Amino acid sequence: MDRLQIPLTAYESPWVNDDVRMFRKTVSQFIEKEFVPHQPRWRENRGPDAESWASVGRAGILLADLPEEYGGGGGTFAHEAVVLEELARAGVHFGSAIQSTVAHYILGYGTEEQKRKWIPRLARGESVAAIAMSEPGAGSDLQAIKTSARRDGEHYVINGSKTFITNGARADLVCLAAKTNPKAIGMRAISLIMVETKDLPGYRVGRALEKVGMHGQDTVELFFDDVRVPTANLIGGASVANEGRGFSQMMEQLPYERLQIAVGAVAMAEQAVAITTRYVKERKAFGKPLLDLQNTRFKLAECKTNAQVGRVFLDNCIERFIAGRLDEPSTAMAKYWLTESQCRIVDECLQLHGGYGYMTEYPIARMWADARVQRIYAGSNEIMKELIAWSL
Repeated sequence: MDRLQIPLTAYESPWVNDDVRMFRKTVSQFIEKEFVPHQPRWRENRGPDAESWASVGRAGILLADLPEEYGGGGGTFAHEAVVLEELARAGVHFGSAIQSTVAHYILGYGTEEQKRKWIPRLARGESVAAIAMSEPGAGSDLQAIKTSARRDGEHYVINGSKTFITNGARADLVCLAAKTNPKAIGMRAISLIMVETKDLPGYRVGRALEKVGMHGQDTVELFFDDVRVPTANLIGGASVANEGRGFSQMMEQLPYERLQIAVGAVAMAEQAVAITTRYVKERKAFGKPLLDLQNTRFKLAECKTNAQVGRVFLDNCIERFIAGRLDEPSTAMAKYWLTESQCRIVDECLQLHGGYGYMTEYPIARMWADARVQRIYAGSNEIMKELIAWSL
């Protein structure tokens, strides 16, 4: 008996308008042409080609939600979400989200001179940005960082190390979290300093870290040995009064980064369901397509439902963020719940691929490996639960 055919109406996110649709087409075509063919080489080299940054800058895809007056795309977070979604669906890991996050730090807290100096370079892909927060002994607990920045005249003398730094291999502009006042207690000790790394004495990029997944995106250690950086590179300006604001600045901007992660989580989950649906229609077992087996249909029904529920929640978060009404607990919920859901969905989809699902030549295997870190970075999901609990 033929299965009941129910006509479906395609769901479209309420934040998508004609401008966003046109932008999505541009982004999708660019990624398919310029990024997808190079993925095997990027994975082998543990990072994207250097020229990829300039090419994506020329395409007008970087800093999609930054103001045009600073070289950005002039859009909203809807445009940033499109970039993240299309990268996730294509299985491409590219540090444009980090580029946007650093630009938002500069936009939110920098001087006018700092904004005009750094943001346009980031938008054009002439500079590659990284965020240096995590250390070997300090991950989600940012108050525990030990990297120091001591004032010496018109310079900071920086000493310390950072780890798990995305874009670190090619970054020439590093947003560094360091202690500028070792006598201060906790959060009041930390400042954010922009480090221009080109030909900088004492600055060293460490080894490429061997990760479980995301092999096409560089992740490294960074070392600072008596590195001298102008005090004018303190975000907000050289005044001592601007020191000690870094922790609060990070707390204000981390929800943006976490919402970015949530966007990628939902897009990857949806893509996992889509490619698995195609696979089980084509793959046969016991003389018939896998989709004819009730277990396959039920598992995919569960995955599809979870992905759709996640999409609706994410869309609500995006709309509220664009309107300036998204609260921190909701962002923590999005990062926590959607990445957990992503990992469950991808794991179920891999199972439906059978032995082929464990082969890295299949996208589902790479998705499975790539998804795991989503529950860890930008604050582990355990930290997200703490943030949610504090709001009770």
